[in-house]
Amino acid sequence: MKRTVFITGATSGIGKACAQTFAANGDRIILNGRRKERLVELKEILEEEYNIEILLAPFDVQQKEEVFKTINSFPKEWQSIDILINNAGLAIGRDLFDQADITDWETMLQTNVNGLIYVSKAVLPFMIKKNSGHIINLGSTAGNEVYERGNIYCASKSAVDAISQSMRIDLLPHQIKVTNVKPGAVETEFSLVRFKGNEEKALNTYEGFTPLTAEDIAGAIFYCASLPPNVCINDLTITCTAQANGIYFYKR
Repeated sequence: MKRTVFITGATSGIGKACAQTFAANGDRIILNGRRKERLVELKEILEEEYNIEILLAPFDVQQKEEVFKTINSFPKEWQSIDILINNAGLAIGRDLFDQADITDWETMLQTNVNGLIYVSKAVLPFMIKKNSGHIINLGSTAGNEVYERGNIYCASKSAVDAISQSMRIDLLPHQIKVTNVKPGAVETEFSLVRFKGNEEKALNTYEGFTPLTAEDIAGAIFYCASLPPNVCINDLTITCTAQANGIYFYKR
C-alpha cells in the first residue's frame, strides 16, 4: 500500500529531493512551499514521470493561521497522512552575536522552530486518529555543537532536537515514530540564502571538499521511513567524509 507523504519546504534542496525519492516509490505526495509556481512545476514533473497523485499546499509555515486553515481543509482522502517531513528551514546571516540583524534571528526562529511546531500540531490529529504515523524533523549538526557566528541558527536546531525528543516521549501512546535527521554540510540553496545572495561566499563554503547532496539526505530519510513498524531511528547525524561534526572539516 502506497503512503501519503507531506513534505514542507519542497520547492528546492532536500525537500524537493525527498519529493522525487518518495514519488519514485509510488507514494502520494503533499507538496508545501511558499513559491507556488515552483510547486506547480514540480507537481507536473512528478505526475508525468511517476504517474502519482499530488496535492499542493502552498503556504508559509511561519503563518500560524494559514497553516491550520490549509491543513484542516485538506480533502478527506488526503487526511490520512503517514509521513510528515518537516523540512522547511533556513539560515540567514553569518554574523557575530553583537553584529547580527535581529530580524534574521526572528525569521530563523519563526521558520525553523515555530513553523515545525505549527505544521506538526495541525497534522497530528490525523495521525492520532489512525494510531500511527512518522514525523521526520530536519535538524542539523549545528544543533549538536555551537560554532562561531552560528548563534541563533544553532539555537534553532538545538530546539528541533529538544522538540523531537519531547514528541517521541509524548506520542508513544499513539505509536507515532519521531526521527530527527541532522545533516552536516549539504550543497543546496542553503548557503546562498545564508549569505543573502552572495554567490562567491556561498561557493566558498564548499571549497576544498566534497559536500553532501540533497539526494544523499533524501535517500537516508527514505530509509528511515521504510523500516518495519516496530523500528524507529530516533536520531541520525549525517556528514560528508571530510566533516567530523558541526565544527571540524578537512579541506584540501
